[in-house]
Amino acid sequence: MHVIQHLQRLFAHAVQADLAIERALLSAGLPTDAWREYLHIIGAGEIWLARLDSRPALLGVWPELSAERAPRERERIATGFAVLLAARTDANLERLVGYTNSAGQSFSTAEEDILLHVAMHAQYHRGKVNALLRANGHEPAPVDFITYVRGAPAAITPR
Repeated sequence: MHVIQHLQRLFAHAVQADLAIERALLSAGLPTDAWREYLHIIGAGEIWLARLDSRPALLGVWPELSAERAPRERERIATGFAVLLAARTDANLERLVGYTNSAGQSFSTAEEDILLHVAMHAQYHRGKVNALLRANGHEPAPVDFITYVRGAPAAITPR
């Protein structure tokens, strides 16, 4: 399997995992701390997508979005990554992207590394959301990659 195909699978998983997290948060009544972590996934995704597209970001890294707007932004960003990945080949992924981070430091990073970072960073924050949900007495969302691969969630383990 080519690198681009692996990345496409990771981002397809992200779509499913973000939707599962969103549903769990809505079911739990949007606990503030967990909602903030989820919105960071959206904001960070937009910032990296904007860098890859060479355009200004439409959201901040920790955006404040309503329960009505967040799904639209999540879908817009997911579509942006899908379009970007559909236009890439393994060779394109070596392209260096220049950007300045939130601390004002300038970097140049290969697209492949940025895309892997986006996938891994989002999964880290999904884990934080699930830990916060469980700590507040709510069921965590099934977000493991293997859940996506199997097409069915794992059994929920007792607390």
